[in-house]
Amino acid sequence: MPELPEVETIKRDLDKVILGKKIIEVCVHNPKVIREPAVGKFKEGLTNVTVKNILRKAKILILELSNGKSLTIHLKMTGQLVYPGGGAKSRVSFHFSDGMVLDFNDQRLFAELRLLDDWRALKFIRGLGPEPFALSLGQFKNMLSLKKTKIKPLLMDQKFISGIGNLYAAECLFRAGINPEKPAQSLSDKEKAALFKEIKDVLNEAIEHGGSSVDDYVRVSGRPGGYAAHHKVYGRQGKPCLICKTPIKRISLGGRGTYFCPKCQA
Repeated sequence: MPELPEVETIKRDLDKVILGKKIIEVCVHNPKVIREPAVGKFKEGLTNVTVKNILRKAKILILELSNGKSLTIHLKMTGQLVYPGGGAKSRVSFHFSDGMVLDFNDQRLFAELRLLDDWRALKFIRGLGPEPFALSLGQFKNMLSLKKTKIKPLLMDQKFISGIGNLYAAECLFRAGINPEKPAQSLSDKEKAALFKEIKDVLNEAIEHGGSSVDDYVRVSGRPGGYAAHHKVYGRQGKPCLICKTPIKRISLGGRGTYFCPKCQA
């Protein structure tokens, strides 16, 4: 699933190609991705409107429109936005007045598109924890001190802190030298500070490289992101640690595959 860096990359890409443009037609090729309202109302509310602003909240994209409504896009596992569009795999196509098309693709139909009067009222958004970039070190330390949960699943809990998923939780913990099974409240102040720094550094680096294309994620241009080449542990099971040469281990934690170095993160 695209995480904060991937969705932020898409947001910035969209800023360059559709911001300020008018949508003149919406073609729905598969209605399963339209969660609300009904397809007819969805198309009607998106016709002859201009994209006034593009936001990102955690892993959700928000297109604010000239009619006061907003289109929210949750990419989930396999959602993609591709421009210029017109591809055969498109589930929804947005046609602009300049003749260009933005395709929404979703192979597994897990994604969610909603046309809302107020995106802030969306239950998922109201339940989000703070984003990493909005926190101070002191706030982050206090948040961890209250949690007995293992640190890796806690970082993935969108109600605790939003935007971090499986991939970046693993990368941040490796760079901070913290075992993913360690209870959050047992971390020392030094470990908390190191983790806080690495979360911001890793997310920023991933954004700079256009995100990580390890599954279906692509940038709006259709090209892959470049950060996967910089992964330290994710997807490297059995390969030597880049620091100590110990084979990277993979375990199941919180129902997800978790990669770590048994020596560097002892």
